[in-house]
Amino acid sequence: MPDFDGPAILRSLTEHDVAFILIGGFAAVVHGSPLLTRDVDVVPDPDHDNLTRLSACLRSLEARIRNGDDESLPFAHDATSLAGSVFWNLSTKHGDLDISFRPSGTDGFEDLRQDAITIVLGGSPVLLASLADIIRSKDAANRDKDHRALPVLRKLLDEQRRNP
Repeated sequence: MPDFDGPAILRSLTEHDVAFILIGGFAAVVHGSPLLTRDVDVVPDPDHDNLTRLSACLRSLEARIRNGDDESLPFAHDATSLAGSVFWNLSTKHGDLDISFRPSGTDGFEDLRQDAITIVLGGSPVLLASLADIIRSKDAANRDKDHRALPVLRKLLDEQRRNP
């Protein structure tokens, strides 16, 4: 397993001009969450040209399908095949990358873009999902790891609302 370098994954996405929104645990950390994560979760714009750029980016990241074992599997991809799945759990030379076209509790890119903000992360501009949207998605996912994170994230959101 490669060392995790989330900013390098994001840099590659932006260098390939991929339109995406950062969501999940890494996005929560950017918002100030103390909970560490070992992957990057993104929601790409489903536009065909954007997915063509995403496919090129995945090749440069040497992306492979995570299969739950220590070994990942190679896969051939293009814009059409990427769009043909709801999500992709990948390993890259910089760590894990999860791609979801419709994260739990959301309607995908356009829905999340409404409240997303642009930040600079690792020298690259990134659309960051709002903390409220991250919480909405984690709550809807109904996974144990998300349930453990939700009290921390809700407290962080309350603090942000009190101290804008």
